[in-house]
Amino acid sequence: MNRIFGTSNAKPKASLQDAIASTDQRTASIEVKVRKLEAELARYKEQMSKMRDGPSKRSVQERALRTLKQKKMYEAQIAQLEQQSWNMESTQLTTENLRNTMATVEAMKTANKELKRQYGKIDVDKIEEMHYDMEDLLEQANEIQETMARSYAVPDEIDEEDLQAELDALSDLDEGEPSYLTEVSAPDFLDEAPHVPATEISNTPATASKAAVSGA
Repeated sequence: MNRIFGTSNAKPKASLQDAIASTDQRTASIEVKVRKLEAELARYKEQMSKMRDGPSKRSVQERALRTLKQKKMYEAQIAQLEQQSWNMESTQLTTENLRNTMATVEAMKTANKELKRQYGKIDVDKIEEMHYDMEDLLEQANEIQETMARSYAVPDEIDEEDLQAELDALSDLDEGEPSYLTEVSAPDFLDEAPHVPATEISNTPATASKAAVSGA
């Protein structure tokens, strides 16, 4: 059946992260080989240090050279694989940044549409009119407060000099009767002053005025 209709089990494409993991795995396996070669080179070096010049020592040197060349080849492969891994990681980082940027742009577009929809319901003229109405109401409230704070039956302007004169007059009355009411002197043509009863002195206009002021 698969020969006629084909198969639908297509293998999923490898992601960039899978490629990075595979490259790192290859790098790790080559590093193991390099460590083995380094151990062989150390053994050859030790052997040559104990051998005299001759065919045997030259044979060991040739094996050491082949091992060193193989080590250099593996190290070059490791460098290439590490560079490839770095390039893929950079590409992955750039892709993620681009994906995040696109998501941010989409979110901003959605927010922009929502703001337009919400502000479309607002009438700026009505808001301005309401602002003016509030100013008028506040002004009327201030006028009402000023009116309610007015004093009744009190002149707007009072002369302080008149108040001081009135205060001085009250002080004079408190000190006692004036001397011209209590002391009666005789004229030049009389030998002595006439006798005036105290009741009559108290009934004089000035004394009556004083009594009226004190009663007030």
